[in-house]
Amino acid sequence: MTDPSAASADADSSARDIELDTAALRVLAHPLRLNVLSLLRERGPSTAGRIAGELGINPGAASYHLRRLAAGGLIVEEPGRGTGRERWWRSAHRQSVHDPAAASGAEREAGLGYTHAVALAAADRLRRSAQELPRIPGEWLDVITYSDFLLRLTPADVHRMRAEIFEVIERYRADGAESEGAVPVALQLQAFPVPGTARPPAGDE
Repeated sequence: MTDPSAASADADSSARDIELDTAALRVLAHPLRLNVLSLLRERGPSTAGRIAGELGINPGAASYHLRRLAAGGLIVEEPGRGTGRERWWRSAHRQSVHDPAAASGAEREAGLGYTHAVALAAADRLRRSAQELPRIPGEWLDVITYSDFLLRLTPADVHRMRAEIFEVIERYRADGAESEGAVPVALQLQAFPVPGTARPPAGDE
């Protein structure tokens, strides 16, 4: 699983990915914090005031979440920028990676909170995207998609399909980096059992 922001606008600051440990998973178990990190990865360095305006939140809240992300090693200050109390921040990595299947103990428990936050952050991004539809240029309006498919799959099927889709994403990430006119595009991939259909046997809950 990756967080909502896979690509960064600042190639120098995000040349590597981070495998989230228990501490980082706990830092990111907050949808607003994930959205703050996403902005830095998509658009490059920014300040608490700019982030607050973009997300429609209080500057104090933006500053708090930036400090938490910095304490977790997920963002760093941008050297040589800012004056007085204005601090510029950038992402320390291109993307965050978490594999629930490889986690155990405390990390698996922390991963549940992170996964919940990722889902909520993705829903918020989808909502903000829908609000911008009336202002989207025609060439983008013709190609964006909000699709929903119903498939009957086993966990093994989902694992195989996810791996195939991720291969395609990596190919387009490499090709798109050099494309003229390319802008950050959020590709949301969700695959989950229809609520209420995948439950443990009676007595195991």
